Amino acid sequence: MNAARRNREALWTAAEAAKVTSGDTRKDWRAQGTSIDSRTVAPEDLFIALKGPNHDGHDYVTAALARGAAAAVVDHVPPDASFDDPLLVVEDTLDALYDLARHARARSRGTIIAVTGSVGKTGTKELLGRALQSQGATVVSAGNLNNQIGAPLSLSRLPRAAKYGVFELAMNHPGEIAFLTRLIKPHVALITTVTAAHLEAFESLEAIADAKAEIFEGLEPGGTAVLNQDNAFFFRLAAAARRAGAGRIVGFGETETAAARQIEWTPTQDGARVRAEIGGQTIAYALKLAGRHWALNSVAALAAAEAAGADAGQAAKALETVSALKGRGARHEVACAGGHFLLIDESYNASPAAMAAAIETLGTCAPARNGRRIAVLGDMLELGPDAGLLHAELAPPLEFADIDLVFCAGPLMANLHAALPPEQRGAHAATSADLVPLVLAAVRAGDVVLVKGSLGSRMGPVVDALLQSAGTPDRAAKGG
Repeated sequence: MNAARRNREALWTAAEAAKVTSGDTRKDWRAQGTSIDSRTVAPEDLFIALKGPNHDGHDYVTAALARGAAAAVVDHVPPDASFDDPLLVVEDTLDALYDLARHARARSRGTIIAVTGSVGKTGTKELLGRALQSQGATVVSAGNLNNQIGAPLSLSRLPRAAKYGVFELAMNHPGEIAFLTRLIKPHVALITTVTAAHLEAFESLEAIADAKAEIFEGLEPGGTAVLNQDNAFFFRLAAAARRAGAGRIVGFGETETAAARQIEWTPTQDGARVRAEIGGQTIAYALKLAGRHWALNSVAALAAAEAAGADAGQAAKALETVSALKGRGARHEVACAGGHFLLIDESYNASPAAMAAAIETLGTCAPARNGRRIAVLGDMLELGPDAGLLHAELAPPLEFADIDLVFCAGPLMANLHAALPPEQRGAHAATSADLVPLVLAAVRAGDVVLVKGSLGSRMGPVVDALLQSAGTPDRAAKGG
């Protein structure tokens, strides 16, 4: 047991959790975290046995306790457990999770920031979390815990003494963010941007903007809205924020009138140099993150940090330690015959705007001698009836960025393959698995290879195959 974890104030005591959830427990226990996964539960976590369409957490209660869980929240005593075990019996375990989340928020003395947007929300959340951690105890929602279960789980982990809490909110349908933001009750609400994403559930981009604007429904009275002033929906979102009671609107972007303005972005071998004006203060800092979009995300994070009362200069310095995440821009130098090639892993997700940003970033990368810029792209999903056209429209950005070869996977990417000039066509395959041997055969020393696609298009295995092609462990490249 980590000594610091053992000695700090309990996140949940048996008495407090029972009172909050109207549950019954016969044991006295103290929990230092919450978990819904018995495989990753940590010692002294409170394990919450949720029921899903394919699994019932009650089947894993004894496994969670064996791994050191302080207690388990259940709606009945499982057959392989007993009331001699540290159990908190409630009427409904999902409702109990929401009860814990609401109480964690109600008892918090910290400043709470919520982040959403069509693209860039996870990266911006990570940047913001790192910026704030340099100035006080900060809780950041882990990974992509941003939905109807992940967001309240993250909130239930908020200690009463934390100075800051940063929570990512996502949605696929109208009304989802409204529910989550009323749980989170942010003091600062940040929307990274509004672009074409999840169009299958929305009739227009305006409808997507309005769904993102639901984040203001939980905004604390007089709170701050941080919005992308370069985005076409800035004024629509600002009006929604004011109607919800926002006391301050902070615009960020390259627009000269933005309160948080990116003045200059200069690509470097290791990432980029950025000069920005935040709240009237000019700040210069380095990023280990390549791409104009990452620079803009950093400006958004600094704007939100300043709105939360943090020192923007100190926050910017903290951003210099952030590296790209797996599937979100992580770079690898991979050994191959004759040398190495550079692999850029953007395999976690994709939308037209995110694809354009990644292609632009690839265009700024200089291949080694005799190397080429290669894009390996999978389907962008949930784009509705115009999906084929949106894929074909990636052809001009690929030409403008001077991409040498484009490999495409999936039925939607067939539209892009057909739109490319013959000399730019690498290959098209029905699935990412079918594309792997074609990509492996083509890549050579000196190349820069971008892999990107929606999670459902399964581009991660393409990254894995390229990494494994070296036969030896890769070494992370500079800049991530």
